[in-house]
Amino acid sequence: MKVSNMVSSNGNSVANQFVVSAVTTILNGRHETGNMFQSYDSNIAFKTYDRKIYLDENYWDYSTTTGKYRNQFLGEGIADTRKKIKSGIYKLVNLN
Repeated sequence: MKVSNMVSSNGNSVANQFVVSAVTTILNGRHETGNMFQSYDSNIAFKTYDRKIYLDENYWDYSTTTGKYRNQFLGEGIADTRKKIKSGIYKLVNLN
């Protein structure tokens, strides 16, 4: 497992915004391994190595700063994320 700070558009490490690599967790009764985006002490988004995306049902859209770095982690804007949640591509689960 490796923890890295997210990087700002200026190339600086951002405090309290992290990507945790090689995380294994149980989701939907299965062990899943991938990368977790964490804002402060809350898990926000989990991207499995086989490209499934899980968002925390309570914190995925918690604040402007969390949203900015969640978008960076997912590589898309909030409108795309909302569409994918609505269509079932992204799953809302308890990551905390």
